[in-house]
Amino acid sequence: MGLSEHEAEERLAQLRRQRETLDREIADLVLYLELGRRLNAGIPRPAPTPAPAPEPVGEREAPAPAPRVRRPAAPEPVAFAEDPTGARRYGRALVEAACAVLHEAGRPLHAREIHDALIARGFAIPGRDPVAALNTRLWKRSGEGGPLRRHGEAVYGLAGEGDT
Repeated sequence: MGLSEHEAEERLAQLRRQRETLDREIADLVLYLELGRRLNAGIPRPAPTPAPAPEPVGEREAPAPAPRVRRPAAPEPVAFAEDPTGARRYGRALVEAACAVLHEAGRPLHAREIHDALIARGFAIPGRDPVAALNTRLWKRSGEGGPLRRHGEAVYGLAGEGDT
């Protein structure tokens, strides 16, 4: 492996940068695992609802009802310690649903209003204070390049709406 001194130093610097990146990722994962373990202790799991039985078809079929806008079902909350990928997926679905709530409202909303709308859609937000947990999640996504903008203390709107 005939490397010159300069090439060896460049390779060493590259490996050190990779190690620093890995160390940061490891620290983040350890933090997420610990947080997930703490939050998982109080997650109530909703009981699955049975599917309605099909109605018997009579001689005449009733006219089809007007199509309703169907929202996708809220995913089941996942503890980070059990499935980190699933927990991240659930977090992204939660933020996407919050964006949909804001879009439907057409105005900035307080985290409590967003929380109530998400609960109505079937989402569960773990933690001792679910509104504060949601507020933190929304705050993290309200930075530059994020889908949300913070308009005040715990008040969020969609990015690009009302921005000048």
